[in-house]
Amino acid sequence: MSDLYPLKFNPIFKEKIWGGQKIKTILGKDFSPDKNCGETWELSGVKGNVSEVSNGALKGKTLTQLIDSQGEELLGKKIIKRFGTEFPLLVKFIDANDDLSVQVHPDDSLARKRHDSFGKTEMWYIMQADEGSSLVTGFNRKMDKETYMDHFNKGQLMEILNQEKVSAGDVYFIPAGRVHTIGKGLLLAEIQQTSDVTYRIYDFDRVDDQGNQRELHVEEALDAIDYEFHENYRTSYSDPKDGKTKLVSCPYFTTNKLQVEKSMDMDHSSLDCFKIYVVLEGKGQIRFADGATDIAMGEVVLVPAAIQKYSLETSGGLTMLESYID
Repeated sequence: MSDLYPLKFNPIFKEKIWGGQKIKTILGKDFSPDKNCGETWELSGVKGNVSEVSNGALKGKTLTQLIDSQGEELLGKKIIKRFGTEFPLLVKFIDANDDLSVQVHPDDSLARKRHDSFGKTEMWYIMQADEGSSLVTGFNRKMDKETYMDHFNKGQLMEILNQEKVSAGDVYFIPAGRVHTIGKGLLLAEIQQTSDVTYRIYDFDRVDDQGNQRELHVEEALDAIDYEFHENYRTSYSDPKDGKTKLVSCPYFTTNKLQVEKSMDMDHSSLDCFKIYVVLEGKGQIRFADGATDIAMGEVVLVPAAIQKYSLETSGGLTMLESYID
């Protein structure tokens, strides 16, 4: 019998040149002594940044230790078969007090060849947006490598990128290869493949406290970029009044948005995979056979594969993202 339960983890705070204060002021997470926080890694198996359990009897155990001791019960047999003992997803909150660099991530084959890593396909859910905030995703016209390099070399990169005004509730899927950046004034939840490989293309000529510019990866990015143009980059979906709607379905993860008014019964006995919940609004509990775990806005919870039936309970309403691997 497994002794697992819905697990919460200590955030790993990342001070960034573009970071702000919303992790504290909106999500209620104290990142002191850092001056700002650009990212919190809420659930991570990345080497050197492995999450540590913050609740219950397993408090203090790392995600790696739990996988080593209870891999199939935690992740599911099919996940162990596909990924071994490496946790396949990384969940973050990101606060952009300034524009992030224009960047791109390699796909699996390029990342494996160059970095012995997974590629990096990700999705964003905008939790809060200052008035007029925008982001960049993809190109705004038909593109090829030569045209791209011509604009880059002339200092006209931003002219060919697709920039969009965004607001809370917007969703963007960012497959590996898509040029992108998160704009100033956005707080978002990010779900991605386990990877920390980023090619920085342009950084707005910024310098750090010592007057140094951050490293760029212009040449490395050329082979990683997907030059295909799309008419629409935003994910369309209907907000569920009291239920579930699918936001993203890709080989690396599926993400749904859940709106729970009072309670929702869950059964993933046919899934053979863990589930991750990102609480966007409200508070409540995950009730399972052996007890209950409290959940609240700004928390990320890992429900082990071994817990197949449970319910989401709330008195005042819950809005969550639910992610897993099909």
